[in-house]
Amino acid sequence: MLIKSLVIKKDYLTTVNEHATLEEALAILEDSGYRCVPILDDTGTIFRGNIYKMHIYRHKSQGKDMSLPVTYLLKNATKTIKVNSPFFKVFFTIKDLPYITVLDESGKFYGILTHSRLLDMLSAAWNVKSGSYVLTVLTDNSRGNLVKMAKVISKYTAIAGTMSLDGSSSAENSNFVRRILFTLPAGVSLETLKTIVSKLEHKGYVVAEIEDLQAGMTIMSDENPGIYLSEPEDN
Repeated sequence: MLIKSLVIKKDYLTTVNEHATLEEALAILEDSGYRCVPILDDTGTIFRGNIYKMHIYRHKSQGKDMSLPVTYLLKNATKTIKVNSPFFKVFFTIKDLPYITVLDESGKFYGILTHSRLLDMLSAAWNVKSGSYVLTVLTDNSRGNLVKMAKVISKYTAIAGTMSLDGSSSAENSNFVRRILFTLPAGVSLETLKTIVSKLEHKGYVVAEIEDLQAGMTIMSDENPGIYLSEPEDN
């Protein structure tokens, strides 16, 4: 399971017992350095919600009772996913949370999935560190388009990664509703890149953007077409 491989399990987490006071919870948060930690029951298996350092500070600054149970300020009690949940559900649930709580198949606390783990996974899928260029190709939802585009690219190089995103249509490209991102492996020359772009466009696909991963910049886009057409001079 993809989600399971990304989760930080509960044995490696800082948590707060549901019977702890706000004062005790604040001490745990300050010692750990985290801005938010899970609240668990006495068995350590039932997730009650999250406690945020900022909410306790606000409560304390207003002169309110710090001996109240930590559950008084708990948040995100229903913001959870199952360890076997479909991956897309993570994106609908995590949003502005520092992490999403993960439950096992029986609903018991399993661990958390952080933003950083999620971004690391996406970065690996994109092959940012080892790739050369990323082509953003616009296409419609016609059956077989992905295979056809991959076949064109594979004639000239391997494909290091692929990602499909829904794209908004524009007045100029009203029929193109999907963006396919192809990451090309390291070592692809500019001449090979130009050939691939030419062949894709000959087949009717629109290459909307090209990113140079090693240079960390966009070398061709709708706003700046043709920038990549000349090789950089050697210094």
